[in-house]
Amino acid sequence: MIERLENIEKRYNEIMSELTNPDILGDIKKTMELSKEQASLRENYEAYQEYKKVLNNINDAKELMKDPEMSEFARDEYNENEEKRKQMESDFEIMLLPKDPNDGKDVIVEIRGAAGGDEANIFAGDLYRMYTYYALKEGWKVEELSAEVGEAGGYSQVEFKIKGDNVYSKLKYESGSHRVQRVPATESQGRIQTSTATVLVMPEVDDIDIEIKDSDIRIDTYCASGHGGQGVNTTPSAVRITHFPTNTVVTCQNQRSQIQNKAEAMEVLKSRLYQMELERQEQELGSERRNKIGTGDRSEKIRTYNYPQNRVTDHRIGFSTMQLERVMDGDIDDIINALITEDQARKLRGE
Repeated sequence: MIERLENIEKRYNEIMSELTNPDILGDIKKTMELSKEQASLRENYEAYQEYKKVLNNINDAKELMKDPEMSEFARDEYNENEEKRKQMESDFEIMLLPKDPNDGKDVIVEIRGAAGGDEANIFAGDLYRMYTYYALKEGWKVEELSAEVGEAGGYSQVEFKIKGDNVYSKLKYESGSHRVQRVPATESQGRIQTSTATVLVMPEVDDIDIEIKDSDIRIDTYCASGHGGQGVNTTPSAVRITHFPTNTVVTCQNQRSQIQNKAEAMEVLKSRLYQMELERQEQELGSERRNKIGTGDRSEKIRTYNYPQNRVTDHRIGFSTMQLERVMDGDIDDIINALITEDQARKLRGE
C-alpha cells in the first residue's frame, strides 16, 4: 500500500514539474491530459501527505514519552494519532481500489417506456423527473436532447445529458429495467398494474476515445416537432444520424440550430458506440461481468417502485427504503451510496 502511495506521490510531482515546462504548456492537448491525470491523483496524493504528518506526530510523541514531565501529554497525542493512522490505512484500502476511467465523465441518459403501454410511458416520465431533481440537488446541469412524448403523458423515449462533477461515478449503476407497481391513472377499476421502463446511462465520450468515419454515417435533417418556439415545423433544424456498421440511429431536435443539433447527435452516437464496446469487452470477461453490481443490460431488472407499500427495493443488493415519495422527488442518495459501498466491498473481496 505504501509503495503504491509513494508511486502516486512521485507521479504527481512529476506532473507538477512537467506543467511548468514551456514546451508542454504550448501544447494545449498535452497540458489538458496532464492536468486531468493530476486531478485524478490529487485526492490520494493529499491523503498521503496527511498520512505522513500523522506518522511524524506518532514518532514525535514516542520521543516525548521518554520525558517524565511530558509523558502524559505525549501519550494522549500518541493515542490520538494512532487512531488516525488506523482509520487512514482503512480508508486507503478503498481509495486505492482500481478506478473506473469513466467515473469523472458527464453522462447521456436514455429512458424508454417498456412493458405496460401508457403507464410505462408515464413511469418513464417519472424517472426522468427523479433524475432531474437528483441532478439539481447535486448541482449538476440537465440538458434534454430528444423526446417522444407519450399519448397519455410521460415519454415513450427521452434522451438527456447530465453535466457536472463525477456524474458517471454515481449514475452508472442506474442502467437496467425499473419496475413500478401501482394503480395507473388510466385504470378505472382500481387494479394494481406492473409496468417497466428501461434506463441506459452512457459516459460522454471524448474525441480521442472513439473515431467515426464520414463514410460510415448518413446525416438527415427534418423539421422538429413538439415544443421549441417559432422554428418548430418550419425549418429543418432537427438532425438524424445513421451509423451503418452498427445500424444505430440517433436524433436530436432540442437546439434551434441545425449545427448545434448535429454536434449533440454526434456526441450521443459516440457514447452509444462506446457503450457497445464496453458491453462487448465485458461479455468477453464472462463470470467477471456477473459479479458486477449492474451489467448495464436493459433487460436486467434492477429496482421496483411499489406504491401501495411505499417501498423502493434494489434487487441487486437487497436494499429497501420506505421513502418512495422522497425517492421520486430525487432523494436517491441512500440507494446510490448503498450501491457504491457494496461495489467497493466486492472489489475488496477480489470479486
